[in-house]
Amino acid sequence: MGNNPSKKQPILTKKHQDRLTRERRQTRLIVIGAILVTALVLLTIGYGILDQQFLKYRRPVAVVNGERISAEQFRGFTKYYRYNLIRSAEQTYQFASLFGGDQTMLQNFLGQLQSISAQLNPFNAGEAALNVLVDNTLMIQEAKKMGIIVTDEEIEARMQEAMGYFANGTPTPTNTRPPIATSTLSPQQLGMLKPTDTPTPEITATVSGTLEAATATIEATETPEVTPTATSETPPTSTPTPLPTFTPTPYTFEGYQSVYATTVAGYTQEFEIPEEILRYVLEVDIYRSKLMKQVIGEVACEEEQVWAQHILVADVALAEVIRAKLEAGEDWYQLAAKYSQDESNKDQGGDLGWFGKGRMVPEFEQAAFGLSIGEVSQPVKTQFGWHIIRVLGHENRPLTQSECDQLADKKFSDWLKQLRENSEVELLSYWETVVPLLPTLPPEIQQVVQSAAQNAAQPGAIPTP
Repeated sequence: MGNNPSKKQPILTKKHQDRLTRERRQTRLIVIGAILVTALVLLTIGYGILDQQFLKYRRPVAVVNGERISAEQFRGFTKYYRYNLIRSAEQTYQFASLFGGDQTMLQNFLGQLQSISAQLNPFNAGEAALNVLVDNTLMIQEAKKMGIIVTDEEIEARMQEAMGYFANGTPTPTNTRPPIATSTLSPQQLGMLKPTDTPTPEITATVSGTLEAATATIEATETPEVTPTATSETPPTSTPTPLPTFTPTPYTFEGYQSVYATTVAGYTQEFEIPEEILRYVLEVDIYRSKLMKQVIGEVACEEEQVWAQHILVADVALAEVIRAKLEAGEDWYQLAAKYSQDESNKDQGGDLGWFGKGRMVPEFEQAAFGLSIGEVSQPVKTQFGWHIIRVLGHENRPLTQSECDQLADKKFSDWLKQLRENSEVELLSYWETVVPLLPTLPPEIQQVVQSAAQNAAQPGAIPTP
């Protein structure tokens, strides 16, 4: 039934009006509350996404003299650090596959793989990478204080070298160190040698401590091809047919750009290592080279060395018996061949060649450097057993280029260590929550490492790559 327009509308009393006003106010508050709750939920979700995608990796993991190291840089560099460890493991695995027929060598290779696997533990790798970043930051800070800068052009030139592209032609290698001079032996020294001995041995010492070195490199994934030039067929002749000539394909700047793009894509897609980290590694290397020249200058590439022999036995009683035999005039070489447990040199009179300080375990080094030429030591105990030591030579000797570089690196490392002790460095525990787990060892290497760990208690059970 339709509304009757003539029918009067009810008159709202003041009480009814107050109630309608309250209802409208309540409805408005409910709507506003719902809008606020929805907005808060959306903001929370949005912040979570923003935090996970952006803010999370902008937070600092360390502060070095007020300069922050971001989680983003830490993650990228740690992946690069892990990549280098994996490359080392892959090379060791290849050596084990090729030369692992000898059980001793195979055991050594497996030990190296297990060590690398332990270093790849997320906490171990993250902590090591973070400390490298801290040292890098300290180096760059100090370099800038000294007015040392690294330009984008220098970084680009170093990148081109890393990719094998030399705009001004391939540099000619030069010998930067003269050959080591031959020592002139005295009649006393010659008298201590067997008639068949070479008077100036360069034998690698076997009683040594542990020395670790790490080098970061960027490897190109493509190299310029070398193609043979076309030659026309020649009729049979009685003279020998000349060999085909080969002309290398020119490695142009465009070729370098292609190799660079492929290499960066490989690092980025396969290992999640950003391009910025690759250029950062080269930048740090340039800073280090420049800073070393300022900090340590020219290194005197020579050191005090001794030339020593030893007879190694398991107990002190036998060592004392051997020394008594030597005092009685018995031949050193015969006693070494008969008693020494150092299989690597017992038939050469236990000859360790020339070595400097820091190459041997401390007890052995202290005894050897304290002896005069021709003097025989009392029994010396080390972690390897008991040694009788005889010194054949004692002089300052020039170092090889490799040894000189190691000496310079050690001096710079000592300087950097002191710099860090005098700096304000704060490692924030936040790094543990963002440490990357990738890249990882290839499955076949993981399997070998796991098998080695499972078979550690079983003598002779050595897994073969």
